[in-house]
Amino acid sequence: MRPTFWATWMTLGVISLGLSCAEKSASEVERFFPESFDISIENTASLARVDQAVALDVTGIQTKYPGFNSDAFAVVAGDHELPSQAVDLNGDRQPDQIIFVADFTAQEEKTVTVRYASSGKIKREYPKRTQAELSHKVGGQFVDRKYEGGTFQNVSALRVPAEHTDHSLFIRYEGPGWESDKVGYRFYLDWRNATDIFGKKVPKMVLQNVGLDGFDSYHEMSDWGMDILKVGESLGIGSLGMWDGEKAVRVAQTDSITCTIAANGPVYSQIRTQYDGWEIGGKQYDLTSNLSITAGSRLTRHGIEISGNPENLCTGIVKHPDAKLLTKTGLENGWSYLATYGKQSLAEDNLGMAVLYRTPDLMEVQEDSQSHVVVLNPTGGKLTYYFLAAWEKEPGGIQNEAQFVQYLENVVAELNSPLKIRL
Repeated sequence: MRPTFWATWMTLGVISLGLSCAEKSASEVERFFPESFDISIENTASLARVDQAVALDVTGIQTKYPGFNSDAFAVVAGDHELPSQAVDLNGDRQPDQIIFVADFTAQEEKTVTVRYASSGKIKREYPKRTQAELSHKVGGQFVDRKYEGGTFQNVSALRVPAEHTDHSLFIRYEGPGWESDKVGYRFYLDWRNATDIFGKKVPKMVLQNVGLDGFDSYHEMSDWGMDILKVGESLGIGSLGMWDGEKAVRVAQTDSITCTIAANGPVYSQIRTQYDGWEIGGKQYDLTSNLSITAGSRLTRHGIEISGNPENLCTGIVKHPDAKLLTKTGLENGWSYLATYGKQSLAEDNLGMAVLYRTPDLMEVQEDSQSHVVVLNPTGGKLTYYFLAAWEKEPGGIQNEAQFVQYLENVVAELNSPLKIRL
């Protein structure tokens, strides 16, 4: 119960090394990747971190090591290769970071070696521990805003058609989904724009099989788990909105929405959504939402960019009569949380949910008839927060309120003590 965050040789083709990292010795990795450099990583927290995501800036690496090739690299700690991937964060089709996961004991400093080939492409394969996907029907047609016929097809991007609305039967499980080996999420890619939770009883990737029947059978318990949250008109878990003085208003009325699977990798997955012309309070805003998750983590990071200098943005958690509200105001320049815990899942068992935000961003804690709300101040048109869900039926899941509170304390401690990385 620990948190995880956030850090060719053949010129005619790509070499794909099909063996998993566990099957590759350090000497075999060195044979394919002859160049290398070391980095020092220090865990500044007084607690162990498992599956800690480590992010290295590609520009920073190439400044010091000009020959570094983000198309052909591997990361090694001692005799073990660490699962890793290159990530394009801004959509320009150029890797911005390399991300890998590693374990750290409390206050440990360890040396990790990045090995690379200076030219060509060598694709590594690792066990898949994150996933992001978007699937809609093709081969049919809209009739009175319902999609008739056709079959589901996964796509890398979708500009939402004007005919689409809630329950159109056009998008599989009604929006994009993302998951780690701990938990899955989705948001409704329509006027509702609210985030929901898929509770998982297994660590394997499951979303590719959810909703294939075109219906909402995922509301019933299956071998992998189920949809465990009733969202309704609320903020669900971590949905974005704006506080109008009386209630949270979700991103409902827009000129257009384009959703992109920005990353779908073994240790990091990301969904980017562009909302043009979000109309609220007599004004319009252009909004970019980036939702991401890392291996071994329950947390979704929500990075937001918005035009027009809005007075506030807000997020929060659906109210439930059987859930206890938990709040903590953290360090002045640290992280705080708003959370709930209790028998609030659709399976009528224990579920913990939390939103974590930077303390300086907080304007006020509020509530309306549907949601517990934190009202936040975007700085320079940017805002970042996290949200998470912890279901008792996860493998090794959190079982009671005390365990959940301790877990949240660990989350905050890690966010307040970022890794120190030295190239």
